[in-house]
Amino acid sequence: MPDETGRKGKLERPAGYPIGTRPSRTVFFLLLLIPILSTVAYGGTAMWALMLIAPMITMLGTIWLVRSWRMSEFLVSSDPIWYPIAGLLLFALFQLLPIGGTNLSGELLSISASNSLSLDPYSTRIFIVRLLGYLIFFLAALTFIDTEKRLRKLAAATAIFGGIAAFAGIIQWLASPDAIYGVRPTPQAIPFGPYVNRHHFASLMVLFSGIALSQVLGRSASKEKKLLFAISLVLMAISTVLTGSRGGVLAYIAMFAVCSLTAIRKANSGTATVYRFPIVAGSAAFVVFIVGLVVFLGGADPLLRGLGLQNETNDITSGRLHFWSVAWQVFTANPIFGAGMEAFGVAYTKFDTRNGFFRTEQAHNDYLQMLADGGVVGFGIAVSFLVMFVKRGINAITNASSEFVLDTRIGAFAGCLGILIHSFFDFPLRTASNAFFFLLVLAMMLVQVSNKQDDETLTGREP
Repeated sequence: MPDETGRKGKLERPAGYPIGTRPSRTVFFLLLLIPILSTVAYGGTAMWALMLIAPMITMLGTIWLVRSWRMSEFLVSSDPIWYPIAGLLLFALFQLLPIGGTNLSGELLSISASNSLSLDPYSTRIFIVRLLGYLIFFLAALTFIDTEKRLRKLAAATAIFGGIAAFAGIIQWLASPDAIYGVRPTPQAIPFGPYVNRHHFASLMVLFSGIALSQVLGRSASKEKKLLFAISLVLMAISTVLTGSRGGVLAYIAMFAVCSLTAIRKANSGTATVYRFPIVAGSAAFVVFIVGLVVFLGGADPLLRGLGLQNETNDITSGRLHFWSVAWQVFTANPIFGAGMEAFGVAYTKFDTRNGFFRTEQAHNDYLQMLADGGVVGFGIAVSFLVMFVKRGINAITNASSEFVLDTRIGAFAGCLGILIHSFFDFPLRTASNAFFFLLVLAMMLVQVSNKQDDETLTGREP
């Protein structure tokens, strides 16, 4: 068995047994449909959007279980990358246990006060439901993306969808509409594309751009496909800068650097060392081209803001320093188990020194918020995921089975790293569509695929 730990197993199918029949294809289709629909539905943040996504997750899990029952085996990836997600799920359930106590007198409330560890049990329950959906989705992606043909389909689909979303966002930005799609106004936010939060749209573009850029710089794609990836890449880069998201631009630069430097190192390790010059020259030309287009379309303001050279207020952090200081106080008040997953909005009010006119739900730094929500225990789980991500990513790139798989893994690693860097300044992974696509791209980096064109070519049918 190869060194990679991403094999399907503990219970594996017999050699040559077909996985690519109709249930498997349906699961694969849902793996792409769910994040796309959640993106179109304003990022999947509204409750009605979650109610739309939940049945599809249920359908995915049901098809998987029925298929497993018919085959008398449960096929699941043994890659340990999902263990921290499951651990965080169990920890959130632990926070709901009635062991926290309360200092409130029963005379103050018409109902009994909650004595769970979480200060906001309702939000923690919502977090558990969402995380369970993410876990089912991620496990299905790790399990059913099992051929190079499926991996190629996903690489093309993410790049094409990213280009379409970027183009639509640019057109909407130029038109300056009063509402997203002309139907949803956002009086207290600056939207971009289908997203109410422009920063989270920038993160999505960073994630997709890693896949597209690695195919452009690599040598596995044909010239025609390279052109398609390049067009999509240009559109996504322009839209990222036009959002004016400084964290998004920083994440894009980090993603771009990882892809470019890895491509140069790969060229140096082979016979075509002259490949270095086209990469360097092409990267420089790309940056100049994007800067020129952004200035042409929207003037210098979006570019200057994205680079951190312009700010609308006197506070260069746009209030983040205040949010971060309060998040630290919430952590010090609940150092071991935290205030409760997604309970930051409730815990924040006790330490907020401002007028409280606007309710603050997020700390605008996912790592600080994990400290506040989960304490040392929750933060330790998050750190274990990050360490595992880096180790598994390097191992996956080192042991790629083909040139295309190598290019895809480099792009997926760079895109995921970019969105994790952006998480230092915002909360992009708390948007459902970003979380789904992040898990899908992460699975693309880790899965071990066969070189068969498709499992459909195998003979036989499921019993």
